[in-house]
Amino acid sequence: MPRVVDHDERRRSIARGYQRVLAEEGLARTSFVRVAEAAGISVGLIQHYFAGRDALLRFAYQDCVAAVEGRVSDRIRRGEAARLPISELLLGALGELLPLDPERGVEYRVRQHLLTTALTDQELSAVARAADARLLARVATAVENGKECGEVAADHDAGPSARAILAVTDGLAAAIALREPLRRGEGRRVSGGVLAEGEGDRDPHSASGVGVEGAAGVGHLPALDPADVLRPVLALAFTGRCRRHDPAPGP
Repeated sequence: MPRVVDHDERRRSIARGYQRVLAEEGLARTSFVRVAEAAGISVGLIQHYFAGRDALLRFAYQDCVAAVEGRVSDRIRRGEAARLPISELLLGALGELLPLDPERGVEYRVRQHLLTTALTDQELSAVARAADARLLARVATAVENGKECGEVAADHDAGPSARAILAVTDGLAAAIALREPLRRGEGRRVSGGVLAEGEGDRDPHSASGVGVEGAAGVGHLPALDPADVLRPVLALAFTGRCRRHDPAPGP
């Protein structure tokens, strides 16, 4: 019986090879030959699924965005199931946007490379704008939901707060990426505070967050805990306590 080919999975496999090459070597090296080497397939197979490099580029960008959004959704579902206060749930979800492990490191670099390309590519620009709008809406919804349980003041404007939270997250992601250069073919996980799930996620080289000693060209920098950066900006909106899940303080 002939083997059934999963064409969607094959496209994703090619896209992931492209993403690795792009993240590790830059846009100029993303030829079909180099991507074929990274994905362990033939150039002809790539050409069968993608008419040209631009088509592969756009598909890889959409795949990257979908992967990030999927993890954010999963993190929110698990936070809700664990009955976390919305501020803690949001803090965990924002961690999925940070390059805190090899997978997220690749995704961050792919998004940054292709976001630059999107400035002159209308199709990529549309993908980027739509992804930004969805993410902004999610954060704004979290702030609005905080009003219902008492974490956010009833008269608080969710829109500007959501944009500020994402702006700080973007800046933090860049700082982490610069401190932790992506090593070709490998990468060690780094994490910070509640952004990691379980002690096994912690970077053994740092007691509080992103370990940076030995990073190429960086020198010695103090440890950076993502939660220490994100909590203050969240606190601008989340000024109260959750009436539903957060135990009331004792007398």
